[in-house]
Amino acid sequence: MTHHRFAVLASLVVLAVTAACGGSPQPEPKTAAAPAAAPAVPVQPPAIGLYVTNEQSGDLSVIDVDAGKVVATIPLGKRPRGIAASPDGTKLYVALTGSPAAGPGVDEKSLPPPDRSADGIGVVDIQSGKLVTVIKSGTDPEQVAVSRDGKRVFVANEDAGQLTVIDTDTGAIADKFKVGDEPEGVTVHPDGKHVYVTSEDEGAVFVIDLAAKKVVKPIKVGPRPRSVAFLPDGSRGYVPSENGGTLSVIDTKKLATIKTIKLGDGIRPMGTVMAKDGKHLYVSTGRSKMVYTIDTSTNKVAGMVETGSRPWGIALSPDGTKLFTANGPSGDVSIVDIATNQVTKKIPVGRGPWGVALIAR
Repeated sequence: MTHHRFAVLASLVVLAVTAACGGSPQPEPKTAAAPAAAPAVPVQPPAIGLYVTNEQSGDLSVIDVDAGKVVATIPLGKRPRGIAASPDGTKLYVALTGSPAAGPGVDEKSLPPPDRSADGIGVVDIQSGKLVTVIKSGTDPEQVAVSRDGKRVFVANEDAGQLTVIDTDTGAIADKFKVGDEPEGVTVHPDGKHVYVTSEDEGAVFVIDLAAKKVVKPIKVGPRPRSVAFLPDGSRGYVPSENGGTLSVIDTKKLATIKTIKLGDGIRPMGTVMAKDGKHLYVSTGRSKMVYTIDTSTNKVAGMVETGSRPWGIALSPDGTKLFTANGPSGDVSIVDIATNQVTKKIPVGRGPWGVALIAR
């Protein structure tokens, strides 16, 4: 286990979807300034904390949802992107990478060599508000997911075409699975027995059986799939295709795509979050600036709202009344009132906000 300690700019009060290789937003010349540092006096974590990874500034913004403001900023390392909370809400796992940023159309040969010493999964302790360690995780980690018992962290290694499994008790790599090239989205199925990984290069979702320790099969979906969200009972999964402007609906028993939902020409679906009751799916659309609402009973678009510049990471409040999006180029987080489907506030965070995770205490 490799340990890296960073000084915390401010004590934590508390903190679930793009300038990355594989389609994250390219650095923009105009970004919002980071918010003022939080007070240095230790305080208790907020009742509801939204944690936002800032890819360009290399830190974590902690938003007190009730107060509607940033209350702490925690240094992390190079290019923090994917983020997931432990089931007990005591830790955050953040994907860090030393691979240089490259948006669509960038010739990777023109980029500087990657800094592999920066690759790993940062572990943030919620109570102390500190990055306590960085775990080795394979090269170029982009997205992470956590098992229901908190004993495993699943990492999509983008440049290696691999899923890495980390034992959270020891910090050791417990397993590796070869998946399609440029994996990004990684989600644990509600049954806790399977992990779904999207492959941008192959336009497929790879299903891993954890008990059998094997890839069951790849499921063909639309071009450049970015994430996976499941109905609460796990019967269906929804996979956005950024380059296809569609959502693929997967039957998880048949392990096949059973329907394709068209969102429209030029729409680039990215992040997904499912309502707790499973009645609606919310989809961020990156360069399309919108969040789409899908009625899962009809598999049709039920609404849309413009949330900001290139929304990627997306999360819902515990009561399901608010939705949050991380808007990379503008350096802020939008809050959407679900009842009115309107943006009610934008909160400045760090530079290049990418992923979000929400913890309710």
